[in-house]
Amino acid sequence: MTDANRIREDLTRELGADRLIHDEEAIARRTRDSWVISIWREMQNASPRAACVVQPTTTAEVATIIRYAAGARLPIVPFGLGSGVCGAIQPESSSIVLDLGAMRRLLRIDEVSLLATVQPGMLGSDFEAALNDAGYSMGHFPQSIGVSSVGGWVATRAAGQYSTRYGNIEDMLVAFEAVLPSGEVVRTRPSPRGATGQDIRHLFLGAEGTAGVLTELTFQIHPLPESTRCQGIVFPSIESGLTALRLIMRAGWRPPVLRLYDEIEATRTYADVVQTGESLLLVLTEGPETMTQTEIEAVEAICVQAGGRAVGAKPVEDWLAHRNTVPTFESFLEQNVIVDTIEVAVTWDRITDLYDGVLAGMRAVPGLIVASGHSSHSYATGTNIYFTFAARPERPEDIEATYFDIWRAAMEATLAAGGTVSHHHGIGRVRRDWMARELGTAYPLLGLVKNALDPLGIMNPGAL
Repeated sequence: MTDANRIREDLTRELGADRLIHDEEAIARRTRDSWVISIWREMQNASPRAACVVQPTTTAEVATIIRYAAGARLPIVPFGLGSGVCGAIQPESSSIVLDLGAMRRLLRIDEVSLLATVQPGMLGSDFEAALNDAGYSMGHFPQSIGVSSVGGWVATRAAGQYSTRYGNIEDMLVAFEAVLPSGEVVRTRPSPRGATGQDIRHLFLGAEGTAGVLTELTFQIHPLPESTRCQGIVFPSIESGLTALRLIMRAGWRPPVLRLYDEIEATRTYADVVQTGESLLLVLTEGPETMTQTEIEAVEAICVQAGGRAVGAKPVEDWLAHRNTVPTFESFLEQNVIVDTIEVAVTWDRITDLYDGVLAGMRAVPGLIVASGHSSHSYATGTNIYFTFAARPERPEDIEATYFDIWRAAMEATLAAGGTVSHHHGIGRVRRDWMARELGTAYPLLGLVKNALDPLGIMNPGAL
């Protein structure tokens, strides 16, 4: 009997045959995430395969699976919906993929304390729709909301398109239940704030399945807004637009959406409102009527002072209509073109160095077709830039080499500018070689935490 067959038989005895996935196509989709390199390798018939894929429905079943894996010293790879884009899902031939897709219920809404508790496998758009039906919203709108799980949001430290007002996932997670690598179940209680030592939530935020398996999540929610106001503002350059962003944040205004496109992206998508060389800022504010009116007027005034001109709500309305529509990686790869995004962040005093440095580095790589960027998440201290690139090497067999050369150029330029190599997509495998350099003398602390939680090293080995 092969090791894989033995593992499947053991888990069948523990859980029942209906907890294991047997369809080969379904198994294949659960042994990778949506990293473009994983997709490319699958197209080349070079993808890894796990020993088995098991789909628990309860926390107790998750604990049973993990205890079995710990006893047999087998790797466990938690899987939500596979929307990650950094290569965090790459199981070994002896791995158990733990698919959380059957744990997808909204458990309760606390309308007094504004909390919602949900299982980790629930589709993000289903969660938001259920909240909307009850008169609420989480305020978290990643572009992947229609293909990502709420547990995946926590695992990758996700950010949504409305983050300027509502924050990122670490600002929204209030409490959780998780199964540790030992099989022990732990819970925290919801509280508006606590001073009871280190914040345990952060052991799991961004851990990408290396610290244990989240089985229940409690998030802060918000009543649906009373009013929404939008405005598009054109700037003569990306630099003047970034100055306006900094001044808006400095003044204390927090419209949910502040999205600044550089000249390439503005021209590509909004040619009807921009001229050559100009950038475009999308502004959306929501909330009580009196607040949205005041905020949109104040933001517009700051932008005009920084050299911008208002062009009306239509660009924002167009973005809202199509914001989650993106072409598939496969459609490009079939043409021997590889595309990807790289989101980084830096403080305001270094933003121009980062933007210029990353683009210059990527554009120096042979085979690059285009590289551009936009800012989509801003703070009082700095902002992120979300770079997009497309490349076509001379030979299809050079796809991976070209891809990694572009990534290497972007990571090196980001570190040189003093930025962080990841703003909200996580680390996976594509960024892990730069983790130690960014964190410096603090990097060994991650190893101490990992070894304390997972001394056997069974939780998603190779990620981070």
